[in-house]
Amino acid sequence: MFTTKSLEIDPKAESERIGSLLVGSVRKTLRRNGVVVGISGGIDSSVVLALCVRSLGADRVQAIMMPEKESDRESEKLARDLAAHFGVEPVLENITSSLEGFGCYARRDAAIRRIFPEYDPASGYKAKITLPQNLLDEEVLNVFSLTILLPSGEALSKPLPVTEFREIVSASNFKQRARMSVLYYHAELNNYAVGGTGNKNEHDLGFFVKYGDGGADVKPIAHLYKTQVYQLAEFLRVPESIRMRPPTTDTYSAPSTQQEFFFRLPFDSMDLLWWAMLNHVPTAEVAAAMNLTSEQVTRAQNDFVRKQRSTEYLRHEPFSLTEAAPSQPFLSAAAPASSTHDNHAHA
Repeated sequence: MFTTKSLEIDPKAESERIGSLLVGSVRKTLRRNGVVVGISGGIDSSVVLALCVRSLGADRVQAIMMPEKESDRESEKLARDLAAHFGVEPVLENITSSLEGFGCYARRDAAIRRIFPEYDPASGYKAKITLPQNLLDEEVLNVFSLTILLPSGEALSKPLPVTEFREIVSASNFKQRARMSVLYYHAELNNYAVGGTGNKNEHDLGFFVKYGDGGADVKPIAHLYKTQVYQLAEFLRVPESIRMRPPTTDTYSAPSTQQEFFFRLPFDSMDLLWWAMLNHVPTAEVAAAMNLTSEQVTRAQNDFVRKQRSTEYLRHEPFSLTEAAPSQPFLSAAAPASSTHDNHAHA
């Protein structure tokens, strides 16, 4: 029977199950000495850090903080508190100069100025992109708006055309991809694996950057709904200041929650509606348990389907003919040196 407690887990048993995954994948399969985790003061990276310390030991976990000039200053403070709480010495890597080199800010701001010519970050203007929030009450598609905050605090919003949307998102994604590069630098430096911090919501609905925050060697919480991550956080004694903080994107200069940027629903409602859909719970039963109408349930679940379909590209592995090609034997130890040289010369 479907209830509002259908997503409750046994945090201790789940932590032990994830611990087995970490030990087996990192130490035995990948033969790495430990794990690198990027921490931001958010709930997901905090739980992954806690799980890694619990299963591998603090001396085998490297925490990396990767702020840039538009990051929320509170994020670094919370990240430092988190690392200290779990006995890990964090490394600070400011990626602002890398992003400037990529043209991240310049490319993005040029697109914003085509919508709001007055936009000037140097004068205190900030910006973000958002989705409509009335998902349960109106069948509205995922059409983004651009919002700028004036130095006075006034907010102005306009619909975001496709061309400018793509330019803003593509430029902003340099942030996640730069962070992945930093993580793999430290991973290779220490013979460590990279621990991913994405949860099921982010992975399955497409709220991640391909080869950015989606790049990792092991993904300890990719099977968990956001509300289940919070259950683990409480069990693992993640600091309350982090557990009580609203999940943010920390990608745009203006403050933006994950709900307003992408998910469009509070996690406690969204997770139940999504779990019910995946487990084929009748719409009427879901509506009764959650005090919603059947129409509201259907609207939300239709949005989940649209998100999954439109972001399928992100989850695809590269296409190749590798599996179809006949296997090639390794050169024998007795092979003449010239053979090896010739193979490289004709590659």
